[in-house]
Amino acid sequence: MPIKIGLVGAGEVTQTIVLPNLRLLSDLYEVNALCDISQQTLEHVSTKFNIKQTYTDYTQMIEEGDIEAVMVLTADEYHAPIAVEALQHKKAVFVEKPMALSQQAAALIIKARDENNGVVFVGYQRRYSPAFEEAVQIVRGMSSISYCRVRDIIGPNSIFVGQSGTFPRKYTDFPETSSADMKRRSSEIAEQALGSAETDSQAYNLYRLLGSLGSHDLSAMRELLGIPKGVCGVSNTTPSNAGGFFTAMFDYGGFVAMYETGVDQVGLFDAHIEVYGDGKRVKVEFDTPYVKGLPVKLVVGESDKDGRYIERVVRPTYEDAYTIEYKAFYDAVRNGKQYKTTADDARCDLEIFKMITDAFVRQDK
Repeated sequence: MPIKIGLVGAGEVTQTIVLPNLRLLSDLYEVNALCDISQQTLEHVSTKFNIKQTYTDYTQMIEEGDIEAVMVLTADEYHAPIAVEALQHKKAVFVEKPMALSQQAAALIIKARDENNGVVFVGYQRRYSPAFEEAVQIVRGMSSISYCRVRDIIGPNSIFVGQSGTFPRKYTDFPETSSADMKRRSSEIAEQALGSAETDSQAYNLYRLLGSLGSHDLSAMRELLGIPKGVCGVSNTTPSNAGGFFTAMFDYGGFVAMYETGVDQVGLFDAHIEVYGDGKRVKVEFDTPYVKGLPVKLVVGESDKDGRYIERVVRPTYEDAYTIEYKAFYDAVRNGKQYKTTADDARCDLEIFKMITDAFVRQDK
C-alpha cells in the first residue's frame, strides 16, 4: 500500500529530483500534499505534478493534510522545527540532510521521535548506493589503512540542473516576513552551535558549507572510517556555499584523511572517496544527482604478484541512489525495517562540523 506523503518545500531539489522519483515510485508513494511559502511555486509545481492539496503553512498541512509521512525539503533553518511538529502529529519523517544544525535542535528531534515511537529517516542518498556499500565492506575488512582522501569539488549546480531535463522554475514571491524569520533562525543556530549569534563571520560561513555540501562527504567518511580523533589542520581559505575552496586533515590515529571541498565555475562534478590500505586503493566515484541514472562507480586498484597494475571498475547498478533511498524509507515506515541514516547517526555529523570549525577559528588566533 503506498505511503500518503506530504512535501514541505517545492524548490529546485524537489522539482528536479524528489518529485520525479516519487512519481516513478507510484506503487510506494502517493503524493497528496505540497507546502511552500511561494504561492507561484505552489501553483506551478502542484499543477505540473498533479498534487491536489496545497498549503503555505506547514503546520496546516501536517494537521489537515491526508498524509501519514512528511518530507522536509526546505531551507536548512527549518528542518528541525518541521520534523518535530510532524513527529508530534504521529507522522513519519524523511528529512534531507542536514537533519539539524545544532545539538539542541537534534536533541529535540530525537526526543519527539522517542516520545511518539516515530521514524526519522535522514536523506544521505550517497550512502545507499550499492557501490558505496560494497566499498564499506572492503574497507572494514582491511587489516590496516594508510591514507584516505575525501573530495567534493563541483561546478555550479545550475550547469547540471539546466541539463537534467526536468525544467524547474524559481519564483520570488515570498512573504515580507520570511527574510527576517530566516535571519532570526540563522542567528539562533549560530548562537547554539558556535556560541555567537553572528551570521556573517567566516566561521559561520564555513559551518554552513559543512552542513550543506560537506554533510554528504563527512557522513560517508564516518560510515567508512568512524569519527576522527581530531583535526590536524585546516586551510586558511574562506569558503562559503557561493564558492571557494577548503581543506581539512583528520587524525585517525595510524593514518590521516584529507578532506577537500569547493565550488568553482567548471562544469565538472568531482566527488569521490578513496582509501589506501592492504596493498590496494578503493575509490567510490559519485556523479551529480541532478541527472538521473548516472551510476556511482567503485574502482579497486592493486598490483598482482608480477607487479602489474590491475584496476577493477564495478557499477553494481544504474538505479540511482535516491530511488534506492526512497525504497529504504518505505520499508522503514511500512515494514519496520531497520535503516542506517537515523537521527542519532546524523547527530554525529554535528560533532565533526564543530571539530573543523573550532580548528579554523584557532588558527586565526
